Amino acid sequence: MNPKIAQKDINNAAWAACDTFRGVVDPAQYKDYILVMLFVKYISDVWKDHYQAYRKQYGDDDARIRRKLERERFVLPMAELKDNKTGEVEDRFLADYYSLHERRNAANIGELINIVLDAIEEANKAKLEGVFRNIDFNSEANLGKTKDRNRRLKTLLEDFAKPQLDMRPSRVSEDVIGNTYIYLIERFVADAGKKAGEFYTPHKVSQLVAKLADPKPGDRICDPACGSAGLLIEAAREVGNRNYALFGMESNGSTWALARMNMFLHGADSARIEWCDTLTSPALVENDRLMKFNVVVANPPFSLDKWGAEEAESDRYNRFWRGVPPKSKGDWAFISHMIEAALEKEGRVAVVVPHGVLFRGGAEGRIRQKMIEENLLDAVIGLPGNLFPTTSIPVAILVFDRSREKGGANHRTKSVLFVDASREYLPGKNQNALSDEHIRKIVATVDAWEDVEKYAHLATFEEIKGNDFNLNIPRYVDTFEEEEEIDIDAVQLEIDQLEKELVEVRAKMAAKLKEIER
Repeated sequence: MNPKIAQKDINNAAWAACDTFRGVVDPAQYKDYILVMLFVKYISDVWKDHYQAYRKQYGDDDARIRRKLERERFVLPMAELKDNKTGEVEDRFLADYYSLHERRNAANIGELINIVLDAIEEANKAKLEGVFRNIDFNSEANLGKTKDRNRRLKTLLEDFAKPQLDMRPSRVSEDVIGNTYIYLIERFVADAGKKAGEFYTPHKVSQLVAKLADPKPGDRICDPACGSAGLLIEAAREVGNRNYALFGMESNGSTWALARMNMFLHGADSARIEWCDTLTSPALVENDRLMKFNVVVANPPFSLDKWGAEEAESDRYNRFWRGVPPKSKGDWAFISHMIEAALEKEGRVAVVVPHGVLFRGGAEGRIRQKMIEENLLDAVIGLPGNLFPTTSIPVAILVFDRSREKGGANHRTKSVLFVDASREYLPGKNQNALSDEHIRKIVATVDAWEDVEKYAHLATFEEIKGNDFNLNIPRYVDTFEEEEEIDIDAVQLEIDQLEKELVEVRAKMAAKLKEIER
């Protein structure tokens, strides 16, 4: 019986494998090589585990075993190395990690890895089409000249042969692999800073957004700026069972590929993740109209410049009828899309935003006012600063509820809950974090829907209107702490006493120095 592998052992072994590229390849690039190899190793181990199990059942009937395996979640086909001139097959082998490991000393190992990736993708088109198109293990530009490239790839294949990275289902759970994937993504963000942070939302922030969105069984859940899909996965976990449908859109090709692999590793390979620009050419449409969702969540790029404002006036989906946001700040463009993609009179939206969204005027102020007048805004939650690798500024979460609009189940609810959670966090050297307790407190406060001294305030529509629809949280939640009154006389007495003691100490020191001089 094989011993179970601990999560931390897999995490550490996978992170150690990154040493092959560290200092040579930009972290924003080598994440792709590591994560793709982790993916290939995992599906190879799953295939191997199932193959051995079926051998006990079917004996040496290899053809029958392969047919059985191909009815599983994925297919590992045979890969072929062909002569470039004649087209004749020079080598034929199973498209898996172990075949590559056996050939790790080959002069064309980069080419062989690419062949395996192409074969896996071709055999699993419905789930993995296009996932490996942006990764090239035979690239001189990214991995160096042939000799150095071969040495690095050989080392990488050997690193993934460590016992700690034996990821057969009999030794690890599906969650462990998915968690390792998330762990590596988080570490890459910390290692690469802003460059890699664009595709990742800190895990605890994702958990909080998912809980505030409150998805239910049977819901269609969408993230229109999904990055590597961590927030979608957290929203799925909140449902509590497998009765949901996941959808996402991502504009960066390599990040879209990470999202597809991440979904596969979490057993959500039926999720529909589209590679497109959400604001200018959304791909989640049906019958030439935006698809509608029960829950829409996102952590879109903050204040995105050149987001497509010039095309928004003639938007075929009429998403910007409340107004077109400034061309240099796409925050309200994403929010407008999310509101329009949520089911009328039912959908719920939770979005992470920079604080400027709460109070900036002009077009943004007019859009904000219209959404409040439509009674869509449900809650405003202020979070601490320095939670994100991409910025140290504090952020907020806006929750919109379309069941509050006219005809919805909660149309009589007119107030908006403001929560100031900005002072409660776990301080870190480079980045702060939320704890489980912080998340529980925020969610419980929103559920209770009432004032909490110096923490939350339930504001009426008239109150918000009186503030010119400015949502700046300090206008609603008073966190002012009165300073303790200082007793001047007592302080002066303490100073006098300290000065007296200082004179005595100096006299003793002078006496000691005289003794030393003798």
